[in-house]
Amino acid sequence: MPNPAHQPNGFAIRVRGLTKVFRVPDRPPGLAGAVRQLFRPKSKSVRAVDELSFEIARGERVAFVGPNGAGKSTTIKVLSGILHPDAGEVEVAGLLPWRDRRELGFRIGTVFGQRTQLWYHLPAGDTFDLLAHVYEQDPAVHARRRAELVEIFGIGDLLTKPVRQLSLGERMRCEIVASLLHAPDVLFLDEPTIGLDVTAKAVIRDLIRDRSQADGSTVLLTSHDTGDMERVCDRVIVIHEGRLLLDQPVRALRQGYIRRKVITLLTAEESPALELDGVEIVAQEPHRTVLEVDLDRTPVDKVVAHALENARLRDLTVEDPPMEEIVQAIYARAANGDGVS
Repeated sequence: MPNPAHQPNGFAIRVRGLTKVFRVPDRPPGLAGAVRQLFRPKSKSVRAVDELSFEIARGERVAFVGPNGAGKSTTIKVLSGILHPDAGEVEVAGLLPWRDRRELGFRIGTVFGQRTQLWYHLPAGDTFDLLAHVYEQDPAVHARRRAELVEIFGIGDLLTKPVRQLSLGERMRCEIVASLLHAPDVLFLDEPTIGLDVTAKAVIRDLIRDRSQADGSTVLLTSHDTGDMERVCDRVIVIHEGRLLLDQPVRALRQGYIRRKVITLLTAEESPALELDGVEIVAQEPHRTVLEVDLDRTPVDKVVAHALENARLRDLTVEDPPMEEIVQAIYARAANGDGVS
């Protein structure tokens, strides 16, 4: 369980005015530019993170999203002590990441979907035992923790198989167990479901959320898969060009950006006549009609009442648009220079 003494004021992560600037080559295009850069190199400053501020409470699960180049990876590297910021204040589990890297390593866990902490040619079980020595765990404590996680993640039959023989879904379950063995206070997840099929993604998401709730651990998740965001996290932080763009609960994000609904009707009639302002039939087959409703023109209850008057309903569902459409709308608004609330 997290130690409150190391996380003052109930915050697992505190970021204030975080700024990170990189120097990159400023090379004119073409061969002449390459030659000029060779003999008279020039560089320019690029702000990867620009006065970013946010706080994450102990036990929160937060999605950290943004387009490529938004500054997500740079921020995570600062939080994990890999990079030193140029300005600002950062605390993770009550520690200064770049100064207290060794102590921080015992308090955080990391899972990177495109990298592995498992020894490729060894069975996962051997890696788990090696990590017990790395994290200086008491053997009895490690044995109990390992047995608990192995059972929960259903990897008992995988422990003796070399990692190279595991499927991607099997390996990711082992990766998460490896990151949780030392009971970290904070778990950084970078694209944990990338490349997985739908079933494997659902399993991984549920396991991460359930384990976080059981341990009281904090999760900061970066992903381009909005399903990860919805199934694992309760809050979303969106950054754009290194700056904070939006910070809201997932539910509030949906409510604030949903301007349409999708209504599916199952009717006794093969093709009911439904005509209403702001309502478009997007799909229709015998006894099934899918409507798209513009909420700025027509409320949902008016559409439902209209359907009840003009058809005999067998079933009705009302759905929000996919989360990815909402996130894309946020990016588009930011790119156009519009404010995001």
